[in-house]
Amino acid sequence: NASPVLSPAFASLTMRLRHYFDLDANPDTIDSHLAQNPQLKPLIQQTPGLRLPGALDAFELAARAIIGQQVSVKAASTVFNRLCERFGESLDTPVAGLSRLPPRAEVIAVAAEQELIALGLTSRRAATLKSLADALAQGELHFDYGDNSADVCRELESLPGIGPWTAQYIALRALGDPDAFPASDLALMKAFRVTTPKASQRAAETLRPWRAYAAIHLWNSLNAGG
Repeated sequence: NASPVLSPAFASLTMRLRHYFDLDANPDTIDSHLAQNPQLKPLIQQTPGLRLPGALDAFELAARAIIGQQVSVKAASTVFNRLCERFGESLDTPVAGLSRLPPRAEVIAVAAEQELIALGLTSRRAATLKSLADALAQGELHFDYGDNSADVCRELESLPGIGPWTAQYIALRALGDPDAFPASDLALMKAFRVTTPKASQRAAETLRPWRAYAAIHLWNSLNAGG
């Protein structure tokens, strides 16, 4: 049962949770299409019904993507946790470890770049994060679940330090675009046994319009040692 305190936000929270867990997807339809690919068929048989991991906050997801550029997941998590400790709003909850919100774009927009660098970001990543935060805070940029992926990616890539990989990853996670595909991802190129983003794009062409789900299956197989 939901707490009475959550009642005013219940409808909005329910919708966001549906997006977060990709509950409106039809795994049977998606798996049936992707299984026509010989490389993906055994992966789908091993883990049928994989869904897109969503995001409750688009800026948080984008910030994680920027911080995670060319570093390990562990290193990116460490830096993002520092960012939350420094710039996130504190919460008083009865849940252990649930004590702080991720930083808002408006807060990062006015932070000094040197403060971000001191938390472990490179100067380039700090500048990119501030550019994104400023564009969102000023209302020059907006993106959320269901927004037009092509338009959002074009706007994101106009910002310094955001390339196709970051834009497509944001489209996959924050926009829920089922066909988003970060072709330059090294793990995906490894999975397709190709060495260039163009070759990765070609390899994934027959997987449309579900390339995002194909990426999830391939990442999952690599993480599992497949």
